[in-house]
Amino acid sequence: MAKIISFINQKGGVGKTTSAINTASYLAELGKFVLLVDLDPQGNATSGLGVRQKEIKSTLYSAMIGGTNVEDTIIRTKTVGLSVIPSTGDLAGANIELVDTQNREYRLKSVLDSVRHDYDYIIIDSPPSLGILTVNGLIASDSLIIPVQAEYYALEGLGQLLETIELVRNGLHPNLEIMGALITMYDKRNRLARGVLNDINRHFPSHVFKSVIPRSVRLAEAPSFGQAINVFDKFNKGARAYKFLAKEIIELENK
Repeated sequence: MAKIISFINQKGGVGKTTSAINTASYLAELGKFVLLVDLDPQGNATSGLGVRQKEIKSTLYSAMIGGTNVEDTIIRTKTVGLSVIPSTGDLAGANIELVDTQNREYRLKSVLDSVRHDYDYIIIDSPPSLGILTVNGLIASDSLIIPVQAEYYALEGLGQLLETIELVRNGLHPNLEIMGALITMYDKRNRLARGVLNDINRHFPSHVFKSVIPRSVRLAEAPSFGQAINVFDKFNKGARAYKFLAKEIIELENK
């Protein structure tokens, strides 16, 4: 049965979608069957894997709100072993439509439970907010990875996120685990970035991944070509970092 992992941070611009895409792609390259769930109405994980609008017949919104069979929403990518449940702007409407819905926090969990046995990993790219869609992602997940940008304001808002996770644990999902914090956009030449890395290692109340994602122009360029970094430029330093992260995740699961 698939391990479901959400990449989550309510702060935008921290490399969350980039991390979700590339981790999923490298897990597939390492021989795992992986489903990437685009839970962000912006649909960046969908386009970042090269899925074109004309290929999309049904979306995550259709499965969560419209009752569409989730298997009808899944699209296989060009990477062997990697599929995606796409999203478009219509998912933004779910924030309103779910307000008065019974068991509204469990809609995504219900959708994914029906296909868990088909994959080794299900990776969720959460939206940059703490709204109902993110709560759905938390409840559907077994574990969380929190991307944290290596900059001065990195820890700003992290406390609020950890409080939200604790509320979900106490009230709705007691077995939810934080797999760890992932440092992104790291520049080792920058003394401030080194200081932030030390602070996170010292203060984060859970595991911090050994994998550190460097700041890289090629990582930023890859989604515009609809490719993960292992396809776009597998020799890039960012590609090596994400491959190491995928291996680290598998090792943590095997402990």
